[in-house]
Amino acid sequence: MYRKSTAREYFESICVAVILALFVRTFVVQAFKIPTGSMENNLLIGDHLLVNKFVFAPARTALERMLLPIDPIHRGDIIVFKYPEDPERDFIKRVIGLPGDTIELRNKKVYIDGKPLDEPYVQYLFTPSDDEGPFDYDVRMTYGPVTVPATQYFMMGDNRDNSQDSRYWGFLPREYIKGKALFVYFSFSEESGLNPLTGIRWSRILHQIH
Repeated sequence: MYRKSTAREYFESICVAVILALFVRTFVVQAFKIPTGSMENNLLIGDHLLVNKFVFAPARTALERMLLPIDPIHRGDIIVFKYPEDPERDFIKRVIGLPGDTIELRNKKVYIDGKPLDEPYVQYLFTPSDDEGPFDYDVRMTYGPVTVPATQYFMMGDNRDNSQDSRYWGFLPREYIKGKALFVYFSFSEESGLNPLTGIRWSRILHQIH
């Protein structure tokens, strides 16, 4: 009986492992690191997340919709997406407006179709000066009303005064969405330097994102 050599078995195993890793990376989960404070205090700079790319995958047929564990996008979901003005960059924000919603800000409070939105996660931790980049004072205080088009979404950061979001660059097309944030698998505070004993935020490991 023909028996494959040990070297060939190793090679085939490595190829299979690489293919599986690429499949998982492309279609199932993706790692993402929080680079800014726009989602504080829910997500901190230095948090490393796993993102479920499968849950929002487009189902093309009725059979796919029945068999695959695909969810619709809900208000309040925290998602990773391609930044519309530079699709090579990934952003992470919270879904605030769904297709058909009318969005308005009055004195920093969000209204959906004329009704105030309950947002216990909102923070105002940092106020940039009015002349810095896109952080325009008027837009932070008052915005809209605007109606979200079909197949698009209105995104906002939890740290409202320090978030570059739909108030500045508009609606997010459905096809730019990459996945839903699941949990923090690692977190490191860069303020502590390179000392892992003091830099690792142990309490945030496996922190569920919601």
